[in-house]
Amino acid sequence: MTLVVGFSPGKDDWSSLELGATLARSEDTDLLVVTVVPTVWPTPVAGHTDREFEAWAEQQGAAAVAEAQAILADYCPQVAAVCRWTPGRSVASALLEQADEISASMIVIGSGTTGSYGRVHPGATGDWLLHSSHIPVAVATQGWAASEHGRVRRVSCAFRGDDRSHATLRRTAEICTEIGASLRLVTFAVRGRTSPTAGIGIHAEDMVLDRWVAQATAAQEAAVAALKESGNAPSDVESVVAQGRTWGAAIDRLDWDRDEVLVLGSSEAGVIERIFLGSNASKIVRHSPVPVVVVP
Repeated sequence: MTLVVGFSPGKDDWSSLELGATLARSEDTDLLVVTVVPTVWPTPVAGHTDREFEAWAEQQGAAAVAEAQAILADYCPQVAAVCRWTPGRSVASALLEQADEISASMIVIGSGTTGSYGRVHPGATGDWLLHSSHIPVAVATQGWAASEHGRVRRVSCAFRGDDRSHATLRRTAEICTEIGASLRLVTFAVRGRTSPTAGIGIHAEDMVLDRWVAQATAAQEAAVAALKESGNAPSDVESVVAQGRTWGAAIDRLDWDRDEVLVLGSSEAGVIERIFLGSNASKIVRHSPVPVVVVP
């Protein structure tokens, strides 16, 4: 199924196009690259200002399409892609409308202009999609660049052990099998001022955390065993519990590959069939050194 890629013209960061092309190569699918251009005000404006704005919007849209086509032709000519522009007051809602129109399987965007280079920063568009989309959303790290003819080689799946997490893991395992990628279950053990063990003393905190890590490890092992028993496990599966005083420290304890993505499922509190990121998942997203894919 087609992937919708949001493209912002006039920037040196082509991460959304590069991530979209990498995912398309991995899944043997095509792209619809969309640039959202501001739309005219619904109430007619005196002095033909609205017509001038329409002409400007068409000019900007055509230039964006030409730029996207040139980048794709140079970077990934083997990936089938259609480029278009669309008017819209909200970039996020316009991208979702385009995705619904063609029954796309995913929306792919780049990070915002603020935030740390090499990390995921969803920005306003990403934040809206990560709390409202009913289809998966992939967000590239700021400045992310794929390897030449890159494909996804490893998928890390954030695992909490709840029902939604198990469902996300099963679907991730199926996709890994389809695209020939390895699978890694990752659980993050974070302690400090915001952890459940905060304020109980260092030794007691260590004991509680050690017990929690043991439980998380056992849950991972049971999940992997269930995958293998069902026949849905890819040939290469591993699991790890990463510890740290902060989310960033825990995530940085792991090795991350260039051709890797991190998959997260929605929180249990999410509206049915829509993405909803809880506070912990949002912290993982913002500290990730690889592109993230968030699923409803």
